[in-house]
Amino acid sequence: MAAICVFCASSRTLDRRWLDLAAETGAELARRGHTVVSGGGCVGMMGALADGARAAGGPTLGVIPQALVDLEVADLASDELLVTDGMASRKTLMIEKSDAFLTLPGGLGTLDELFEVWTTATLAMHTKPMVLVDSDGFYRPLVDWLRSLADRNFLKPAGLDLLTVVDSVPAALDALESRLT
Repeated sequence: MAAICVFCASSRTLDRRWLDLAAETGAELARRGHTVVSGGGCVGMMGALADGARAAGGPTLGVIPQALVDLEVADLASDELLVTDGMASRKTLMIEKSDAFLTLPGGLGTLDELFEVWTTATLAMHTKPMVLVDSDGFYRPLVDWLRSLADRNFLKPAGLDLLTVVDSVPAALDALESRLT
């Protein structure tokens, strides 16, 4: 079907529930016939995502900068692992290789990736669907703040509408699949 890029945390110190969410996301993507595109790491939610996809029989594509390969955090079990020269080229390649984007809970790196694809979409550099999974209200304060930007004319409402916000992975995949067909 489609190559779905998932942005999520790579921290090694997360609560089990976040790792389980990532693993289930990978498994559900695989069950639905999608390829999982990730940041190419084997740790945290990123590693759980890829492991979940492979355990359910789905293919994985990782994109990782050489500096992280050197730190021994690369997902060497990935069906395809592309190594870039830096973080910026990593994001560019992830955008090129993906048909859609799904964002799970994460920190600065996750937000950086989300905002990169969202900004390029607002500039009409791509029309690929983007969904934010607000599991347990993780992103609620951020989403409220973003809406306030639109209310104050710092963000056009049409730009805000490019990002679909849902509270579960099945809803996220339903939203992406409806936009991909």
